[in-house]
Amino acid sequence: MKAYVFTDKALTSRAGQFVWLAIDTEKAVNAPVVEKFPVGAWPSFYVVDPRTEKLLVRWTGGGTVEQIESLLDAGRAAWKPAGDDRSRELAAADKLNGDARYDEAATAYGKLLAAPPPGWKDLPRVVDAYIFALLEAGRSRECAEASLRFYPVIAGGPSTLSVAAAGIDCALEIDSGAADRAKIVAEAERNGRAALADPRVKVAVDDRSGLYLSLMAARDDVGDEAGKKALGAEAARLLEDAATKAPTPDARAVFDAHRLTVYLEIGEPQRAVPMLEASERDLPADYNPPARLAIAYKAMKDWDKALAASDRALAKVYGPRRLTVWKVRADIYHETGDLAGEKKALGQAIADAEALPAGQRSERTIAALKTRLGKLST
Repeated sequence: MKAYVFTDKALTSRAGQFVWLAIDTEKAVNAPVVEKFPVGAWPSFYVVDPRTEKLLVRWTGGGTVEQIESLLDAGRAAWKPAGDDRSRELAAADKLNGDARYDEAATAYGKLLAAPPPGWKDLPRVVDAYIFALLEAGRSRECAEASLRFYPVIAGGPSTLSVAAAGIDCALEIDSGAADRAKIVAEAERNGRAALADPRVKVAVDDRSGLYLSLMAARDDVGDEAGKKALGAEAARLLEDAATKAPTPDARAVFDAHRLTVYLEIGEPQRAVPMLEASERDLPADYNPPARLAIAYKAMKDWDKALAASDRALAKVYGPRRLTVWKVRADIYHETGDLAGEKKALGQAIADAEALPAGQRSERTIAALKTRLGKLST
């Protein structure tokens, strides 16, 4: 988003309408902000009411310029809703979503979408928000069915891929014993494939690769390894082509995480090593390349290189992300049978987790780490 969306000249007209702020949620100095505005996934974008410092609208995940403009419009509308009932109800639903009250937000959005008026300009954004809220609320069947219902309505627009991907993800979460699960998954997959093939859809490459990952999960669900690998090969080509065309090392590194995930999914982690080595060389202050190299080398069972990469990452990483690096390190020791090393890594992770300030500290994460460590001592 930083490299490809927020640099778009189309957003310059918004410069005087909003006070723009980017927050590094890993830095301790920003912990009070994170405590006030919890982040469930990255990236997340908020429009905040300057009068009350309450969230007006939340958007989670990447987006196009068009979607960001829609978010900004929604924020302005929620700040000063029009006098009609629908505008007030939409502002209320957006507020619930902004406050992460996803179950209530889903119900409110669902009411608005029961009979949407013809030509409603907010429809794609509301559909996207509705399906995301259902997903976050754990209402998997409703989420999958909503995706199937609204996909034909929003097909061709910027929300096409996100609605299709969420439909697959939610369909896969339906109870495996449900008689209609396979049918719903198959329909969601068809929408996903149609979305990828639709020439009208103009979205970021990482959004496309995200849909590929959802489709790969659906193939994995039915044991279709060949189909999963074929999709992975397509995703890898897409991401590699985009990385080759990237104008700067920062822009190229945008695709590192997705490329690593795809390579891991298709069982070819070694393909990630050259790109991550290049990113580590070109972006020496960034902890992500060595942290990702540790994951790649772990999958390759090259333990010494995995630990060396982990050392380099730990020398740079800060905030809650340190816990992820420690957990990967503990996994490396576990797979090599080094019980003492695993215990030490988990102990360090717990110490770092407990030292985090409020807003970054997660009692749930601490409890999970302590449970894992406790099992090693019994």
